[in-house]
Amino acid sequence: MRTALILVAVALLAVLVVLGSRQSEPIDASVSESPPSTAPVVETEARATEAATEAQRGFLYGRITTRDGAAYEGRLRWGRGEEAFWGDYFNGFKDENPWVAHVPPERLKERRSIAIFGLEIAQRERQVDLGRPFMARFGDIGRIEARGRDLRVTLKSGTVFHLDRFAADDFADGVRVWDGRRGVVDLDERRIRTIELLPTARPVLPPLTPPKGAVSAPDRLHGTVRTRQGDFTGFLQWNREECVGADELDGHTADGKLGLRFDTIRSIARRSRDSSLVTLLGGREIVLSSTSEVGDGNRGIYVDDQRYGRVLISWDAFERVDFSAAGTSAAGSGPAYDDFPPGSPLTGSVTTRAGQRLAGRLIYDLDESETTETLDAPSQGVDYTIPFGLIASVVLPGSEERGAQRARVTLQDGEELQLELTGDLGEGNAGMLIFVDGRERPEYVPWTDVEQIDFDRPPATYPPLGRR
Repeated sequence: MRTALILVAVALLAVLVVLGSRQSEPIDASVSESPPSTAPVVETEARATEAATEAQRGFLYGRITTRDGAAYEGRLRWGRGEEAFWGDYFNGFKDENPWVAHVPPERLKERRSIAIFGLEIAQRERQVDLGRPFMARFGDIGRIEARGRDLRVTLKSGTVFHLDRFAADDFADGVRVWDGRRGVVDLDERRIRTIELLPTARPVLPPLTPPKGAVSAPDRLHGTVRTRQGDFTGFLQWNREECVGADELDGHTADGKLGLRFDTIRSIARRSRDSSLVTLLGGREIVLSSTSEVGDGNRGIYVDDQRYGRVLISWDAFERVDFSAAGTSAAGSGPAYDDFPPGSPLTGSVTTRAGQRLAGRLIYDLDESETTETLDAPSQGVDYTIPFGLIASVVLPGSEERGAQRARVTLQDGEELQLELTGDLGEGNAGMLIFVDGRERPEYVPWTDVEQIDFDRPPATYPPLGRR
């Protein structure tokens, strides 16, 4: 017992000696008083912010000023659930056509036959319809401004279009803004004074500490649509509207109504006139029937195919769509605002049926004058909307090809399309203006006299679908 007590005392003495020696050591204030380094955290957040900005670069972004002077800035979506990306189109109706002044009025009249039981009994002369819709990708627009009945749209190139505000359907739908300070705000078109479209300079939401109640940017729909015309690959808008994974596909099953998020769907295959077979990511198959989403009431599927710009695939032409898995598309959320270069004037030559060749600046259909504007024409249930910057030539069927119903459109990459003689290739085309050698007064060629149009290659064409 006495030995044990001695050992305990020795141990306590050793502890006291160690503690005393530590207290006598000098204190390094620079070490003990400095907080732990935050550099790794800041660097991690910076990388996350950069990645988030890159992933969200394809979403519409801008600043909206209201009539009472309030300003909202952030991600935009038209009509709350419609256009959301730079490659989407803003639609309206032009209030005036300045090119008409270059054509003698008598040359803008057409004769139409009046027939009964196939027999012509009279002819009627009328003015050619020169009213024209307006279409421009959001990536080509710099500013939209409402002034009374006038809706002024300024392109990046500086070209200004005046639209009839009350016929500009996309503006009438209003805009939803994901404002970083005020949250999600829906603005009615009557409140909006100006919309400035801007590059997405920062992520829609901070990547590490999003504000309470905020909603992150969703995944964009991407995949391949198969038709009897061939396959089209790119970003998708189902039924001309649903374009992100959080949107829902609605239909009916034997058990009742069903809604499926698109980010849970692997493929949709046409099964009949009014039904489709939907395969989910896990392999489960569901037959959906509906007249508006998965049946003949479907308004069509937009595909932003890099080869053509955009196509609209009708339900009759649609066979199947296979969606890319979320996050696997190399294109991310699509081209950014800065990927759309300003348009340039259309230039090239027109060859007439009489063999005359006229070269210079071109005005197509007394309407389209820039490379970012589009040629619109169908082929077997697929409507093509092709920026003129992608087109090398248009060749119309000759008089010897009586009954021919197609024009040959050759793209800048050499691909040829056989498009139907309707839309911008149809008899409603108002003809061509050619400013030969930059002359102030252009030459006018009626559409019926046009044999071939050759376009010069522009300095820049359709933007890439994403950085690779």
